[in-house]
Amino acid sequence: MSKTAKGKRPVYFDNAEIDKLLAIIMALTGEVSILQERLDTIERLLTAKGVLKISDIEAYEPDEEVAKEREQRRADYIARVLRILS
Repeated sequence: MSKTAKGKRPVYFDNAEIDKLLAIIMALTGEVSILQERLDTIERLLTAKGVLKISDIEAYEPDEEVAKEREQRRADYIARVLRILS
């Protein structure tokens, strides 16, 4: 279940634009941290079970369909991160 902040957005700097930038950076930091932990877990489990080697991941090249899906996911992600600016 995702949590929604209640109340006004906290103010840390005199310039509201800097506060917005800080909010974006903190959102990205949280997202990247979670992704790194999950990816590390997946890679360790798959390697331990002999399903794949890290070199398999490094050598992988997505086909056109996968590339399009990733592009859409990336666009959605960027929109979420930058929503503070709209």
